[in-house]
Amino acid sequence: MIVATRKHEICCGHRIHLHESKCRHLHGHNYGFTFPCAARELDHAGRVIGFSVIKELLCQWPEENWDHKTLIYTGDPLALELRKLDRDGVILVTFIPTAENLARYMVDYIGPARLQGTGVALVRCDVDETSKCSASYSIQDTITVSPASQRP
Repeated sequence: MIVATRKHEICCGHRIHLHESKCRHLHGHNYGFTFPCAARELDHAGRVIGFSVIKELLCQWPEENWDHKTLIYTGDPLALELRKLDRDGVILVTFIPTAENLARYMVDYIGPARLQGTGVALVRCDVDETSKCSASYSIQDTITVSPASQRP
């Protein structure tokens, strides 16, 4: 497998309503997304895929849908009220908008839909919330971990 990677940054807010600390409040991040795309063979020009194509198909999606918006989980008790306050700026999502879930959503849903027919797969997504905190999700992740209820 050969991999080509492109990075992209957006500004986005969220609220983790079940968080035990200050992240339960509305706040935002300068998110960094890393999109490693893989293929078994190189194209006629010796590439996995053009970096400009990764930009168009993957980088533009969070730019157009999440940049300068606030992501709120549909199960958040404040979801509907926040949406009423700012219909265009509050985006309701079906997952708790953690960095881990943003990465998973990109790999499981956006990548396959946007890269369909290219012969290339988004094999991982890294999401940096800050310069010190990041999460990754990979289609190759097969490790088994204890359920959250069993972890300290």
